[in-house]
Amino acid sequence: MPEVLVPSARWPRWVANFTDSHGEPELRVADGALHGTAPDGAWFTARLPFSAPYDGPADAATLAERAGAPAEWGVLLVRKGGFAVARLEGERMADSKVGQRHVQGRTKAGGQSQQRFARRRGNQARDAYAAAAEHAVRVLGEAPTVVVGGDRVAVAEVLADPRLARLRTAGPWLAVPDPRRAVLDRAVLDAQALVVEVENAGPAPARH
Repeated sequence: MPEVLVPSARWPRWVANFTDSHGEPELRVADGALHGTAPDGAWFTARLPFSAPYDGPADAATLAERAGAPAEWGVLLVRKGGFAVARLEGERMADSKVGQRHVQGRTKAGGQSQQRFARRRGNQARDAYAAAAEHAVRVLGEAPTVVVGGDRVAVAEVLADPRLARLRTAGPWLAVPDPRRAVLDRAVLDAQALVVEVENAGPAPARH
């Protein structure tokens, strides 16, 4: 199902556009989210960032008002080509680190050459994940919540470090390319956005 990240400041306009296209939606709160169903069957489900449950009134404005960032939190992005980690205090970035590590791509060679290449590639990936974990431990400090993204296997490898076991990962999952400074800056904004699942045609599903 299509999912979009909508900054809280843009949420009123998003709802207005939805209404213009489909009619005034009927709003209700269920399962920690705000659900809207339009007369033509289009619907949306909007959730707060950081996997926070919404238990307020069935009102779009109130949902946006509750979309604030925690007092301290973090972002961790990992791919084989690099990592980016940041610790934030509310909306302010308090510390960050972006790094790249070379991990060779796949080869078409066969036999023992392929096996040696695979071992080398595996060792490079492990070294890259270990470096990312070291910086995550240092940068994140006591941040209790972290929003993650990149490659799921790579993120899992970094979070497997026992020193990061205290972290609570929260949504949304951030699909990002190889982390660079601009990618990290965008991810910090996306992590604070409302997570909206939307279906513009057809009947609303029974689970709503």
